[in-house]
Amino acid sequence: MKNFFVVVLLAHICTAACSQIPDAGSGASPVISLKETTHDFGTIVETNGAVSYSFEVTNTGAADLLITNVQGSCGCAVPEWSKTPIKPGGKGFVKVTFNPLNRPGTFNKSVVVTNNSDQSPVTLYIKGNVVKASTETAQ
Repeated sequence: MKNFFVVVLLAHICTAACSQIPDAGSGASPVISLKETTHDFGTIVETNGAVSYSFEVTNTGAADLLITNVQGSCGCAVPEWSKTPIKPGGKGFVKVTFNPLNRPGTFNKSVVVTNNSDQSPVTLYIKGNVVKASTETAQ
């Protein structure tokens, strides 16, 4: 009889503990989706100023997607992003601005997007070629 109560007690404890674990199969999580993860600016003129590109972020999951941080690989690639939660089916953005001044030549910069989905972090890339104004006008 004592063993019966121990088994019942253990079963109760196990049931209570398991009920605290979120159901991984419920689908109630955000999913970050991007049409593209790389943008090529092509050839840009150094003295024409900064260029920007906005990556479209879509939440294809079943819970709110929150972009918690975006970090560029250098100070020349400055990110902005959606600060409010992106609802399921909703859209947000990660905008990257690159300053080509005093950076002639090819570039390939990364931007790391930290978020609350299982795909975190996601890395985005911008690339291109910076030319001096005199080089561009001579062509």
